[in-house]
Amino acid sequence: MGIYRTIFPEVLEYVAQDSLTFLTEEIFTDVTTGDKRRIDLLAQVKWRGEDSYFLIHLENQAYNQKEFERRMFHYFARLDAKYLVPIFPIVIFSYDEPKRPEKSQYTVKFPNRKILEFNYFAIQLNNLNWRNFLNQPNPVAAALMAKMDFKPEERVRVKLECLRMLVTLQLNPAKIELISGFIDTYLRLNATEEQELETELKQANLVEEEQIMEIVTSWMQKGIEQGIEQGEQKIIKKLVKRRFNNIDSTLENRINDLSLEQLENLADAIFDFQCLEDLINWLDQQDNYNL
Repeated sequence: MGIYRTIFPEVLEYVAQDSLTFLTEEIFTDVTTGDKRRIDLLAQVKWRGEDSYFLIHLENQAYNQKEFERRMFHYFARLDAKYLVPIFPIVIFSYDEPKRPEKSQYTVKFPNRKILEFNYFAIQLNNLNWRNFLNQPNPVAAALMAKMDFKPEERVRVKLECLRMLVTLQLNPAKIELISGFIDTYLRLNATEEQELETELKQANLVEEEQIMEIVTSWMQKGIEQGIEQGEQKIIKKLVKRRFNNIDSTLENRINDLSLEQLENLADAIFDFQCLEDLINWLDQQDNYNL
């Protein structure tokens, strides 16, 4: 329940303690296009004080998508028809741009009547202030802070605080590697910033400095071994080809032209793509941001 406690503690008012059960992956087929759509996460929880259950549907949206709110309604309708229990829908918008507030409602209206109003809980990370999560003793907060709103000159401080929080949580090595990898991928510092981070670390207490330096050293070793940008290009192209069977040379060249940061964003977004058109739209958005 860590993510719920970190971002929206009011959900816990309804949930019986230790009643969370993750359900098997849900895959729906769009009958009009034949595209398969996967739900990111579906969990069953028990109502507090009652002998009945409801579902929490969580979607991570890593890129800006037209009419996403309609897709959320389609998910809701199909889950409702299948399970016949209340559903609490949640979306985490994890992209960097745009920063305008995202929709959290899908409606169908006629001139004199509203036929449908469907609402879901929207969490837009790039509109959340990272400082508000500094005192959250939670690994999810440590990871998500890297995608929240902060000034360019705060990049080093944010990364340091993410790492400091991570080493104080006393997690097992596997969890530390997973979360630290997320932090490094989405908040990668340049050479000058890395030097500033090292200076800041020397001012930390000895135990913290040693633990954080172990994490930073592992990042450096992996970067040297893989040849970061080339390695990411190969991995992303392989994922795209497996996702859509194949891609033409034009799309492959567009992926080759992406910056390291854009490649990292694509790695996150690719699992939200339902068809090749989604990939093309995403690449078009990157072109627009670069204008």
